[in-house]
Amino acid sequence: MPAERSYGMDHPHYHYSPIPERPSLRWPDGKALALGALILLEHYEWQPPEAAYSLRNPSGGLIKLPSPDYLQLTHREYGHRVGVFRLLDLLERYAIPATVAIDSLTALNYPWLVDYLLERRCELIGHGIAASRLITSKINATTESEVIEESLDAVEQASGVRPVGWLSPEGVESDRTPALVAAAGLKYLCDWPNDEQPYQMTVPSGNLVSLPLFLEADDEFALWHRRTSLQSWEQTIVSAATQLHRDGENSGRHLMLTLRPWLSGQPFRISTLERALSEVTKLPNLWLAQGSEIVDAFLECDC
Repeated sequence: MPAERSYGMDHPHYHYSPIPERPSLRWPDGKALALGALILLEHYEWQPPEAAYSLRNPSGGLIKLPSPDYLQLTHREYGHRVGVFRLLDLLERYAIPATVAIDSLTALNYPWLVDYLLERRCELIGHGIAASRLITSKINATTESEVIEESLDAVEQASGVRPVGWLSPEGVESDRTPALVAAAGLKYLCDWPNDEQPYQMTVPSGNLVSLPLFLEADDEFALWHRRTSLQSWEQTIVSAATQLHRDGENSGRHLMLTLRPWLSGQPFRISTLERALSEVTKLPNLWLAQGSEIVDAFLECDC
């Protein structure tokens, strides 16, 4: 988005807030670290609309093949068919409640899966229409508002519950997205990986909280883009949780692990994630929570 140079921040979405200057954040029962997991269920269309925007080189598959790229498309589809169940089983084993970002084409085309997620008591949050239809500043505000509403309507139609959280498809926003998701009645946004605590965003209407994700441990960022070894990924998760827990004794921290079923739900990767969770959940004074619970606790904290 274009910069608007002025004193302080050069955009209107939030104020600069150095963590030593903040009041101490306290989680319920004085817990030091809020730990959760955000699973991404993203549908990639074989034939997106001509006007749709998508990543030039999306993750999955091998090299970019002529359209339709069967390897990339079916690699991603593996998550909906197999990987998500392996991840949910693992999270349940360690009592970590799942938050699931689900786009509208997944919600409408996979009703059995939506019912399964509800039976597992997952929180569903909005995630656009599809991973092949990105929100960018190239679309106008009216179109973006319609995309947000269509996404929320689809999840509500499929699940009976309207989401209160949002993650933009592929994490891509326009310069209007925070204002528009707040105007749509959403409570929190997961697009900005710039903090270890939730924080208030500045929006013209509504009340929007940023729930930052930890990009360094994000499975796609670490394993696909950076080609980090599984051992290094495991150590990243454990080391980050240990340090955040230590810092959280003074002022609460949170760690939302971002997991893609087609990637970390693979049979040769799941044991790595299990070892990491086994170590992390041994930390004392840990609060296992979904996204909305973390945001509610932040808003209720007298800090």
